[in-house]
Amino acid sequence: MSQNPDITSSSSTLRAIGQKFRLIGWISFWIQLVLGVVSTVILLLFAISSQRPGSAGNNAGAGFGIFLAICGLVALGVGIYLAFRYTRLGAQLLSANPNNRPRKSETVQVLRLGVIVNLLGILLTLLGAQAIVGTLAARAITQTQIFFSPQGNQPFISGLDMFVVQANTNTVMAHFGGLIASLWLLNRITKP
Repeated sequence: MSQNPDITSSSSTLRAIGQKFRLIGWISFWIQLVLGVVSTVILLLFAISSQRPGSAGNNAGAGFGIFLAICGLVALGVGIYLAFRYTRLGAQLLSANPNNRPRKSETVQVLRLGVIVNLLGILLTLLGAQAIVGTLAARAITQTQIFFSPQGNQPFISGLDMFVVQANTNTVMAHFGGLIASLWLLNRITKP
């Protein structure tokens, strides 16, 4: 007896999708994890250094920006988990036992959740970046007055301040990588 060609092509398509889920999931996982760890370390250093008296971290705008940046990192943590979940879905799709395979609707739901989480993370991080950059711009404008001011107690923009902007950029890039992975996989799984 020969095998039904529809079953053979369906299993090869399922195998290809499972392999793509594993590969793209791992790529997305590592990109998000590395960028997220770097951003977290930089923000923690900023939080520690901002506790000094007279530091720039006492500014309300910077504080709200850091809060939003941390919210973006929390969303990135969820995105990292979802990227790892993609690898597990890929392994389930490659399973020889059809009962272990997830339904298409469940897989699409996880991918859509990944898109929403990464878009929300990008939004939060960009709002945080706007607050931080606005605070830095205001400080940069007022820095020229420091040299002629009798008080001279306003802080300069430090390298650590610029690292916070870099941390936000890294977080946005990590979310963007997760978003691209989710959209690409969603496109592959919903192809007719």
